[in-house]
Amino acid sequence: MRCLKVAFGMEGEETLTDAHYGDSEFFAIYEICEDGSVKLLEKRPNRARDFEEKHDEGHGDPGKFKAVLGQLLDVDVLAAFRMGPNFLRIRDKTDKVAFFTRTRDLRLALKRAVENFEELWEQVQEKRTVKKPIDEG
Repeated sequence: MRCLKVAFGMEGEETLTDAHYGDSEFFAIYEICEDGSVKLLEKRPNRARDFEEKHDEGHGDPGKFKAVLGQLLDVDVLAAFRMGPNFLRIRDKTDKVAFFTRTRDLRLALKRAVENFEELWEQVQEKRTVKKPIDEG
């Protein structure tokens, strides 16, 4: 059965963060499968949350970008209520797929990920064929 590993940027147990993805308190890592099954795999602390962003870069610092992605190497999809300035880097320079939940409610976000499974699966497969490394530029 086809399954995806999805990391939701969280602010609390049931709430996705309203801040940038890299400022999430932790990442709730779920396995979401084509049959609609959803399983919480782990709650992974965001070790990059307090990363010192360079003053000249501000939000969207490439170093913080690499620090966040470095702890999510085993994940297919980065799911967030919204993304910060690094969204284009995620889209263009990594093998990760960004998914905007358009809700901060975790249950509804999971439902939307299930509903969009086929599209997310196709995007992940397309990225895997291109094999983009994590790049800071």
